[in-house]
Amino acid sequence: MKKSISIWSFYGNWSLEQKMKLARDAGFEGFEIDLSEDGPVNLKSKKSDVEGVRKLAGKVGIQLSGLATGLYWGANAASADAAVRAKAAGILKRQIECANWLGLDAILVVPGAVGVDFIPGGEVVPYDLAYERAADFIKKAIPTAEKMGVTLGVENVWNKFLLTPLEMKAFIDGFKSQQVKSYFDVGNVLATGYPEHWISVLGRRIARVHLKDYRRAVGSVDGFVDLLSGDVNWAAVMAALKKVGYQGWVTAEMIPPVPFYKHCPEVLIHNTSKAMDAILKLA
Repeated sequence: MKKSISIWSFYGNWSLEQKMKLARDAGFEGFEIDLSEDGPVNLKSKKSDVEGVRKLAGKVGIQLSGLATGLYWGANAASADAAVRAKAAGILKRQIECANWLGLDAILVVPGAVGVDFIPGGEVVPYDLAYERAADFIKKAIPTAEKMGVTLGVENVWNKFLLTPLEMKAFIDGFKSQQVKSYFDVGNVLATGYPEHWISVLGRRIARVHLKDYRRAVGSVDGFVDLLSGDVNWAAVMAALKKVGYQGWVTAEMIPPVPFYKHCPEVLIHNTSKAMDAILKLA
């Protein structure tokens, strides 16, 4: 397995080159970039700009491992509002395009949300309608994804949707396309289940893996903690990944260092790298 870290793990005021160099120096092989409103890869970026990010990674000496985005939290693909659904479709199309320019074969997709507790006043969508709209959202993007060789990695995230590994498996299999898989997040299932069970059920459907840790007793988004300091059974997780033959990227997606690391936020990156080394030795 190859070790990577998400751009979201870094202090926001650092430049992209600073973040990449810190990741490299801390011992990471890969760097997960994101599509954002105004970051290095954004909704208005030109092809040359995006290719510049790819060249920068090569110059620094680190590989790009995936393309995530937080933009779906403001554009629910399962919304009752057709304009909101259209916005989500535009984000997905742009993700696929940028991934192609970056030389990436997988992106993180939030297919829709039934409800999101950390968005005050957010829309609550009936589950059956959310499922129908999410399926339509993914289905319409498959031809473009297939053309550009980009896998749509459906993430298990705190959206009150696709709550079990069996449901995620059925959702993915329903498309009958190798371009639809799972962008599996270990920490996101701790509140309601066991990541090792998800891995065993999803198996070959896993395109990417996010590593986070979580303390169940907290019960909210505040329960996410540094790797090895939560309730993830890392030995069981690594054994499950090994059993299903997963050999791809494992990417640390940490809570941003500020305000939690008020001083020396770069230490989070080094600590995360050391924790991942220990975790990977369990495989």
